[in-house]
Amino acid sequence: LPTVEQNSSLNMKFDPKTTKLTWNCQENATYGECVLIHKEKGQIKKKVKDKECQCTFQDCSLHGGVTLTVEVNINQRRISETLVYLNPGGEGTAAQNFSCLIYNADFMNCTWAKGQAAPNDVQYFLYIRDSKKKIERECPHYLKDSGTHVGCHLQDLSGLTSYSYFLVNGTSQEAGIQFFDSVLLLKEIEQYNPPNNITVHCNESHCFIRWEKPRTRKTLSIREFQYQLDIQRQIVVSGDTGNKYSFPRPGLRAKHTVKIRTADARKAHWGAWSQPAEFGSAEPESSLVHVYLLVVLGTFICGLTISCLFKRFLGMHRLFPPVPRIKDKLNDSHQIDHQILWEKFAHDVGKGDKEEVLAVEEVAE
Repeated sequence: LPTVEQNSSLNMKFDPKTTKLTWNCQENATYGECVLIHKEKGQIKKKVKDKECQCTFQDCSLHGGVTLTVEVNINQRRISETLVYLNPGGEGTAAQNFSCLIYNADFMNCTWAKGQAAPNDVQYFLYIRDSKKKIERECPHYLKDSGTHVGCHLQDLSGLTSYSYFLVNGTSQEAGIQFFDSVLLLKEIEQYNPPNNITVHCNESHCFIRWEKPRTRKTLSIREFQYQLDIQRQIVVSGDTGNKYSFPRPGLRAKHTVKIRTADARKAHWGAWSQPAEFGSAEPESSLVHVYLLVVLGTFICGLTISCLFKRFLGMHRLFPPVPRIKDKLNDSHQIDHQILWEKFAHDVGKGDKEEVLAVEEVAE
């Protein structure tokens, strides 16, 4: 990328390759700070030590342009100067839709598309630099579309640090080509393989699934993984569980399968599913429906048995009726007489108020 200079008293210069801002040192000058203004990240400030006339910033994307400012004090007078860094080339000529993916722990593919305003003879080139700015490499194997580079395949990721700087610039005989750059955290673009050695053991009540964490580009703790299990439904399991999961054993009619895939614990960027692992028995087992049918059948049989016993009891009662008891004349007559006397007494009392007395006189002839 081209270095930008400014004709001023400080003569500021910015080198995008090293992200270093320099200026001419002045006598009797003390420096406060230098500032990089990024469209996405905002202000990035750096303190300047005395007698140092430079600032080095961390890698950041520059294709959108940045503004750099230096503030100095000369003879107790504060001076601030600004330098604007722009992306040279024609608008819309840069590579677009850039993305990278690490897979199988050792390989990486990066892809991009041709700019909408790029001329037909455009050719793109990819450069990768580690965050320490010590190792820079060009893509060893380009992927092409009609002769134009639209991707890159890397088989050796050694030397790359956790953060890496990616630059896609271009050339053309017809127009200037803008560049595209990006800083990527390699851990976030890695797609994990499925877990290894998946085993399932079932007892009478539960099934127990175990697996081993997959191999990754860098060694990671179990807390940095999460897993997704497909057992007739999807279940998300944290890496804190120790790479295991248990669940109540279902009523199985045939063999079942389980598949597992892996992702980063902080970002659900799921990898491919593992090969299905079978568990269960091919022989049919009793299910809840069978138990329900047995309960209904047992209830029906018990009801039928009770009904038969009840009918048999009625039949025995008809065949052998109860023997009549001997009539107690003494007690029975006493009760009847007492009842009759009471009824007569009650009747006479009821007629006492309506009684009429007639006088009969005998007349002698």
